[in-house]
Amino acid sequence: MRVPALAAVCLFLAAAVLGAQEAPDPETRLRDLGITLPRVEPPVANYVRAVRTGNLVYLAGHGPCDLNAHPEYTGKVGAGRTIEEGYAAARATAICLLASLKAEIGDLRKVRRFVKVLGMVNATEDFTQQPRVINGASDLFVEVFGDRGRHARSAVGMASLPMNITVEIELIVEVDPS
Repeated sequence: MRVPALAAVCLFLAAAVLGAQEAPDPETRLRDLGITLPRVEPPVANYVRAVRTGNLVYLAGHGPCDLNAHPEYTGKVGAGRTIEEGYAAARATAICLLASLKAEIGDLRKVRRFVKVLGMVNATEDFTQQPRVINGASDLFVEVFGDRGRHARSAVGMASLPMNITVEIELIVEVDPS
């Protein structure tokens, strides 16, 4: 190997090592963001909030927690609710999902990566900005978990959602083996 080629390889490796960032500690990131995970309430019907099979945790569809205290997380985007209000509802829903995930696995540091998000938006027939609404959840997952929070995603519109919630989200997460 010629000296200039060796120097280039050394520079590349040094940049890779220096540029590599340690994955954020999600528990610390939540505290830094001022987020306290809510208490996980029992489901409102005959299902469980989370099912673990192997290294995957499937989280049932969640809406925002404590709708009695947050009626702003109900209603239809495009008719009474703005994209920004939908985004806030998606972020609140993501916090509820994290609470259920933590209840299932015990410690959010066990998360290897977010695999798939299905975001459903209670929207008018002509509303087409569902991805902008569901970004409220996706952005939070990346804020808390860094690259481990990046995921495949679907964002779809619905004619209605349970209890008139603005957003419902399902989640699949890969975790460390038990």
